[in-house]
Amino acid sequence: MSKVSYYSPEGLKKLRDELNRLRDIERPKASQAIAEARDKGDLSENAEYDAAKEAQGMLEMRIAKMEEVVSNARIIDESQLDDSKALVHSMVKIKNLTNKMEVTYKLVAQSESDLKTGKISVDSPIGKGLLGKQVGDIAEISVPSGNMKFEILEIWRE
Repeated sequence: MSKVSYYSPEGLKKLRDELNRLRDIERPKASQAIAEARDKGDLSENAEYDAAKEAQGMLEMRIAKMEEVVSNARIIDESQLDDSKALVHSMVKIKNLTNKMEVTYKLVAQSESDLKTGKISVDSPIGKGLLGKQVGDIAEISVPSGNMKFEILEIWRE
């Protein structure tokens, strides 16, 4: 069974645009590459044909995965969310209790995550550990390097 993911309207539009680009532009390019390679002769010794077929297979897997994600995507009505808890699309300011460093993250769906812009997936260890927490709570999160403790300093919506 597939997992439902929650998106902002912009995030879902970006996902759909990428899926459309793959179907409408990349798929015809892959078919064209196969046709060109096929025209070059004996298929049993044609590495270009094999590579084009493999690339097409990878593209089709990517399209199928994205279609599944889009079909299970839901847009969040942020007006219905509880602003006192860290939820999807919350901005969360946390303090690492070990090194006292403060960081702000936006909790987003996995396909929208981008650490450079401060967006972390709710499926990541830190994202999972922050979900449902309130200001003042301590989130104890198991990460590959051990356990980390974060204090929730602020929660808000953009």
